[in-house]
Parts: sequence; structure tokens; C-alpha cells
Amino acid sequence: MKLQRLYSFLKTDIDVIEKELVAAIQSKSDLLQSASLNLIQAGGKRIRPVFVLLSAKFGKYDIEVIKNVAVSLELIHMASLVHDDVIDDAELRRGKPTVKARWDNRIAMYTGDYILACSLEYMTKIENSIAHRILADTMVEVCIGEIKQIQDKYRFDQNLRDYLRRIKRKTAILIAASCQLGAVAAGTDEEIHKKLYKFGYYVGMSYQITDDILDFTASEKQLGKPAGSDLLQGNITLPVLYAMQNPSVERMIKTVSESTTKEEMKSLIINIKETGAIEKSNLLSQLYLKKAMDILEQLPNNRFRKSLIDVANFIGKRKY
Repeated sequence: MKLQRLYSFLKTDIDVIEKELVAAIQSKSDLLQSASLNLIQAGGKRIRPVFVLLSAKFGKYDIEVIKNVAVSLELIHMASLVHDDVIDDAELRRGKPTVKARWDNRIAMYTGDYILACSLEYMTKIENSIAHRILADTMVEVCIGEIKQIQDKYRFDQNLRDYLRRIKRKTAILIAASCQLGAVAAGTDEEIHKKLYKFGYYVGMSYQITDDILDFTASEKQLGKPAGSDLLQGNITLPVLYAMQNPSVERMIKTVSESTTKEEMKSLIINIKETGAIEKSNLLSQLYLKKAMDILEQLPNNRFRKSLIDVANFIGKRKY
């Protein structure tokens, strides 16, 4: 089953958001607009807008209001991707050339900054100080996460706490904010939007761990980039941390650098899989997913809670 089928009843509203995303990055600069459009047209799961919309269903749902939150959160996510690709020197994203690959690093950084500025412009349309504070706090954490990711490159002495803190900032907090801000914009009670934040946080942690697993288990065609790319770029993920508990595999992992060949990576991936690191990583992902489901049990039992369950299960248990 495709993810989109789980929220097909939102298709009209998702289409509204897609059009708004294109409208949001309109610029007097042809170069900025082309570079921004390059990323939008590359597609994506639109996970964050979906969580915004579903969470807003627990309050007074008005797509003309809620779309501003959904667009803002997706633009922040997109801006972080452009910056990530510069940091990781990535040539491909979703199987297509990145902004930095099509233009250069300077253009990519300015494009990311421009998209980020556009996102803030959309949030000004939400007249709610709580929403603005949540967004500001989220963006601070995301930026700290970007810096930590740079500092942690090829740092093989990381521990589990370092990793979990980094993926919280890199992924989980933006998904958590998507859930909370959708509910806040729809005027839900504080109890509801705080629970939705926790739900989004746990889902986001599971989502990123699953992503990190797929970097070793999915094919290049499925990933849109070579398997093992995260490790090759110096990003120490959960499967790597677990695999390094095996001394011989640890020694091999510590030799990885930007000059490691494709064949060497293929061999290393096999060794990582043989340590049981993938299975251990999946157990932690499922633990976070269970925590997310436990939170949902505390929310009103309606059609939209069921949709949140379905979407969370899909992205937490996906194979590619």
C-alpha cells in the first residue's frame, strides 16, 4: 500500500498545499526561484503537512488557516535538506541532482536561506503567540542540530545519547512541531496539542531510526543514492553504533573516509548486517513507535486518530 492511500481523504487539501508551496517560493530572482523549484519538484512524502492537517482535525479545521502552518513547516524541512546536501557534499536526493550539484554550494546556501525566510513569512499569517514561540524554539533546535551534525562527522567515539539527541534535533522535533502547531492553529485545548507534540516526537524518532536502517538495507534505486551513503559521509547512525560493539567490525568502520570505494562499502555493509545491528536498531525504532501509539490512546477516538495510527505505522515500519 502506498502512503498516500492512508490519507486519500485529504487529497484536495494536500493539492492546495502543493500549489501554495510553489507560490511561496516565487521570487524576483530567476535563479533563486529555479533552485527552489528544483527541490519542490523533486517530490517528497509531505509527512509534515500531513501531520499538520491530521492534528488540526482535532480542533476547528479551516484549510485556509491550516495551510499556512503546513506550508511553513514543509519549507523549513526543505531548507534544511538544501543545507544538509551542502554539508554532506551530496550529489543526489531522491534520485535527482541536488541544488548544490546543479548550481554550487553558494547558490545552495542562499537558496536554503531564502526558503527558510519564505517559511517564516507564512507563519506570520497565524495570529497566535503560542504558535510563534513553538516555531522559534523548534528552529533554534534544528539549527543546533545542523551544527552538531557537522561537528560529529567521522567522530567514531559517539555514544547512544549523542545519536538520539542529534536525531531529535534533525528530524523528530520538526515532526513533533508539525503535530502541535496543526492543533494549536485549529484552537485545540493545551492538553490535546501537548499530547500531539509527544506523539510527533516519538514518531519522528522512529522515522529517523528507520531511515538510518534503510541506508544499509534498501537498494540504491529505492534510496535514490548509494547504500551506506550516511556512513561514507561521516554520519554515525544507530546501526553503525551497534555494529561497533563488535571489535573487528569497529576497526573496519573506523577506516571509512570520503575516499572509501564503493566495493569497500559493499563489503563493510555485509559485515555490519552480520553483527545483528540492523535488528537491534529496529527494536529501538519499534519501541518509539509503541510510545507514540500509547499517546494516541489518550486522544479522542475518531477517524483522524485512526489515520494518525495508520500513517505512523507505515513510516515506522516501511521497508524503503
